Amino acid sequence: MSRSTADSASSVTLPTPKERRRLREALALSEEQVAEAMGVTKATVRSWETGRSSPRGRKREAYASLLGTYGPDDAPTSPESSNSSERAAEPQSGPPSPVRPQAPARTQTQAQAQAPAPAPAANAANVRPKAAAKRAAKPPKAPSPPPVITAGPARKGTPKPQERLKPVAAAAPQAAEERPAGPPAVPGLTPEEAFDALYAHAAPGLVHQTYLLTGRRRLSREAVEYAFHHAWEHWPEVAVDADPVGWVRATAYEYALSPWHRLRRTHKYPDAPPTEASRRALLTALLDLPAPYRRTVLLYDGLGLDLPETAAETEASTPAAANRLLHARTVLAKRVPELADPDALHRRLSALVTEAPTATLPAARTVRTGSERRTRTWTRAVLGVTAVLIGITGFTAATAPTHYIPANAPGETVNGVPVRGGPQKLRPEDLQLRDQLRSEPNPGPERLIPAAE
Repeated sequence: MSRSTADSASSVTLPTPKERRRLREALALSEEQVAEAMGVTKATVRSWETGRSSPRGRKREAYASLLGTYGPDDAPTSPESSNSSERAAEPQSGPPSPVRPQAPARTQTQAQAQAPAPAPAANAANVRPKAAAKRAAKPPKAPSPPPVITAGPARKGTPKPQERLKPVAAAAPQAAEERPAGPPAVPGLTPEEAFDALYAHAAPGLVHQTYLLTGRRRLSREAVEYAFHHAWEHWPEVAVDADPVGWVRATAYEYALSPWHRLRRTHKYPDAPPTEASRRALLTALLDLPAPYRRTVLLYDGLGLDLPETAAETEASTPAAANRLLHARTVLAKRVPELADPDALHRRLSALVTEAPTATLPAARTVRTGSERRTRTWTRAVLGVTAVLIGITGFTAATAPTHYIPANAPGETVNGVPVRGGPQKLRPEDLQLRDQLRSEPNPGPERLIPAAE
């Protein structure tokens, strides 16, 4: 591979890990199909979609072409164009644009027609000829049907039609229009100003969402503050993320749903439920759900995320997220009968999520300085403990003896007669037995002694 080809392949910009997974499912491709087309294992494809690794070289270009985010016309043809594209791809110092990168809209027929198409991209990625010949001989696989969400128990014996999950390619632009992914990106903002804008935009709503998850107002404020402390510590990573609000939301949810909070007295029991009957019934039913099911239904029906995004944020597979959503809707329909219709549940949860937050939060500057102060404190503590261990180790090495000197035991005075050694003294019975054995050495029959002639 020439240097120009390598530079062209390395300059290909891939979407975010969550977007890679969403694009693959929009094309109705499984992990096995992508792995077979790329000539890698299923575990490698999963690591690409979770962000643990990324393809390199020509596999990167082939993977981008497979997802539909890169074409032959996008490759730079000269070093000048390559440098200009790299400069254009450099991240700005401020937060990213609130609109997520969306895949081109595809119908189901187009997705089925494009499903067996990765073979040319795989050949470009140096796939083994035998594997390519086997794939060419195989008939094209039909894409698996999308999971189906049932509408819950029917009312008065009338069957309800089944509600299909939202199509990924069609629902993503709508979700991006309904809920902003973050504050608008303004070029020229300093990191502090960008963080303050993100905090002012997302913190109040995240506190209210976390309260719906846990039922504890104090814990929700603590979780959001912890999430923004963590975001400021990893701000270079958060600033270039396609969805900074989702990054902070996932951190806050993970902290708030940690089971260790049950051991703390202040967070052991939830707060008093609201006085309104409908709100109290819905919040009580939500808190009765297991934490993963509660989080899934809040993300899908409350925030309007599509199923692949919900599965990626909850670190579950798409079928597992669909099953959690079905179970959560069934339980909520049993507890609150008027929410048996998924549309009604979606409206109620959306209304709860979009309520005006009433929590009072510290200023963004206070959160930033608190994060920096905590980082300095932990750094100093680690350095102090390390210095103490080094000092103790040096003192021990300096004062420890270099060789072993055996200690001679001092002499002691022995009083009394030592114990007599040898066999025990024979008793009269033993003496009589001994004499008898000596006098009658052979009590048996007489022995035949041959006589010599």
